[in-house]
Amino acid sequence: MLSILRKLFAKETENSKEETQEDLMKKFLVVGLGNIGPKYHNTRHNIGFRILDTLAKEESLTFETEKLGDLTTYKYKGRTILLLKPSTYMNLSGKAVRYWLTKEKVSIENLLIITDDINIPFGTIRVKAKGSAGGHNGLKDIEAQLNTSKYCRFRFGVGAEFNKGRQVDYVLGEWSPEEEVAMPERLDKGIALIKSFAGAGLANTMNTFNGK
Repeated sequence: MLSILRKLFAKETENSKEETQEDLMKKFLVVGLGNIGPKYHNTRHNIGFRILDTLAKEESLTFETEKLGDLTTYKYKGRTILLLKPSTYMNLSGKAVRYWLTKEKVSIENLLIITDDINIPFGTIRVKAKGSAGGHNGLKDIEAQLNTSKYCRFRFGVGAEFNKGRQVDYVLGEWSPEEEVAMPERLDKGIALIKSFAGAGLANTMNTFNGK
């Protein structure tokens, strides 16, 4: 009898481990890059924050201040999506990403970084499974902290309507009135992309949203 009970316990433990692994595969970390503080709130560089804030408002989620950032959890079609806004400022974003990726045991394949990109026109979306930092300091730090460039990134085009030497002023500047008019539709597209990444996978998301 004791032998049978031990076998049953062993089987239950094994099943529990399998379920835990399955749960982990359904856990995602979506990180919106940006800088904390009111003066950065509506800047181009903070599009990552803005997309997550819009999703949180739409789904009645509340961000809580945690270690290295503000965090909330979004449940979507059996998936657990952790939404993170790092409080480390843009150039040290990798520290927060590495901490929460490790703490929550999220697979790097289930990590999505949302960032601005001056190399593509305003509002254009580009999703990639890997790539260079492209001169973006936030992405550079993430690559250094994770020791890899093989992580998914959602680049939101902000255009490059600036004169030589004015890049910093441009990305830290606020959106133009024309851009603000177009923003709601672009934000909706960004939210749909996040849901697709968690629900339909990277390949389908790239096919659906790239260049849109």
